[in-house]
Amino acid sequence: MKIIVTSIFVDNQDKALQFYSETLGFVKKHDVPTGEFRWITLVSPEDEKGTELLLEPNNHPAAKEYQQKLFADGIPVTMFGVADIHAEYKKLMEKGVKFTMEPTKMGDLTIAVFDDTCGNLIQIMQE
Repeated sequence: MKIIVTSIFVDNQDKALQFYSETLGFVKKHDVPTGEFRWITLVSPEDEKGTELLLEPNNHPAAKEYQQKLFADGIPVTMFGVADIHAEYKKLMEKGVKFTMEPTKMGDLTIAVFDDTCGNLIQIMQE
């Protein structure tokens, strides 16, 4: 058994698709109409057959509350691995990404946290 799709709630699928593809550089894999919303997944350009990230609409009240509470408490909803966190931080800052935590060493790891503009905090990590 392996993880093939993981999801994050977003407040606007179009805005999320633009941010995750154009700003972060993920590759759109699926964009399928499902009634009012769409099944939109992205993959890493480094592993296009790898785990897909689903941009899940937060239209359910429980999903919206969950997302808002995590954000308010400063808790990232997911983590992405990067090879060089300082280079990634600089590149994303130049693209206007707002960080709530700049690269910070924690043991053998260095992490940083940014706002995805769609209701989430995202953590990046370098081992």
